[in-house]
Amino acid sequence: MSRAGAAPPGLPPGSIGWLHDLARWLGTWIFTPFYRIRVRHRERIPAEGPVVVVANHSAFVDGPLLFGMFGRRVVFLVKQEMFRGPLRLLLPALGQIPVRREVADRRPLVAALDVLRGGGVVAVFPEGTRGTGEVAAARQGAAWLARAACAPLLPVAVRGTRRPDGSGRRFRPTVDVLVGAPLPAPSVPGRAGLAAATTDVAQALRALVGELAGPRNDRQL
Repeated sequence: MSRAGAAPPGLPPGSIGWLHDLARWLGTWIFTPFYRIRVRHRERIPAEGPVVVVANHSAFVDGPLLFGMFGRRVVFLVKQEMFRGPLRLLLPALGQIPVRREVADRRPLVAALDVLRGGGVVAVFPEGTRGTGEVAAARQGAAWLARAACAPLLPVAVRGTRRPDGSGRRFRPTVDVLVGAPLPAPSVPGRAGLAAATTDVAQALRALVGELAGPRNDRQL
């Protein structure tokens, strides 16, 4: 489909559907030479309808890794700084939406909301930036999108992509991806409703991260 044409299903205007699908197919296997990836409860991913995916974020590779695992077209909210060089053209063609951190700008949320209202999937890192992956804080954008689109929130935890502090380079470390049970679309109006829904999201993610933090046979490999 032409960049100038109508938006492909599940993607924002300006996207190239076949290119997105090709990149997503590549994402299903391209990381296997570098990581041993274990995905649990993939069946919890809704097969259709709008979904807001919320995930913890501790390493650059988290987004690209998750991009290929949902079995559906997924649009990520990506920090504006990534849209440089070749990625300045590639990321919009893949349907990814730039977000300027620390700037009040509703345009990315409106673009993501249009995707959801078309039955698509939008992925958000509610921490707003990379951290330790423990979800110490969460922003309200994901809850706002889910409430506005009447979409469930799907928590997903990733563990193993971040190199532990002070450790050396690891050979094919194990990466665990745990898909949580979908949370119903927030329905309580006002700021208090957004705050409560955001708290629920953070707690769900922390619970998943805690579950992954249990004994792992090959942790630190």
